[in-house]
Amino acid sequence: MRVYLGSDHAGFELKVHLANHLAKQGYDVVDVGPHAYDPDDDYPAFCLHTGDRVVADAGSLGVVIGGSGNGEQIAANKITGVRAALAWNIDTAQLAREHNDANIVAVGARQHTLDEATAIVEAFLTTSFSGNERHARRIGQVADYENTRTLPPLP
Repeated sequence: MRVYLGSDHAGFELKVHLANHLAKQGYDVVDVGPHAYDPDDDYPAFCLHTGDRVVADAGSLGVVIGGSGNGEQIAANKITGVRAALAWNIDTAQLAREHNDANIVAVGARQHTLDEATAIVEAFLTTSFSGNERHARRIGQVADYENTRTLPPLP
């Protein structure tokens, strides 16, 4: 499986660690950047490009990393077709895949130890979408809005 990684300066060290760790696990890792530490860089470009690549590459997944993961998740979600979820533990990473068919996980490098963050990403990458009809229906409703920009009727 191809995994795209993008970060900012706050997530740079974790991104480098994950790129090496995941490659050793057999993943096809693509480092979207940054490729050098810059304490003044901005996350949006890296996260938007990560999202764009994940959507264009069926079957791939992505990881965006910052200090908290919040801004990175927001930026990635601006790309049509991205379902980025902020995961703060193994359970939320697994649920993002099982229930939401998330294709990108956002992780806050300043919120976790290296081992915790690695476990969160591994849980995300190794969990599959459940295929449950009610989850698929909900994902479809969000995709319909994303494509038409028409709000669904309230029940």
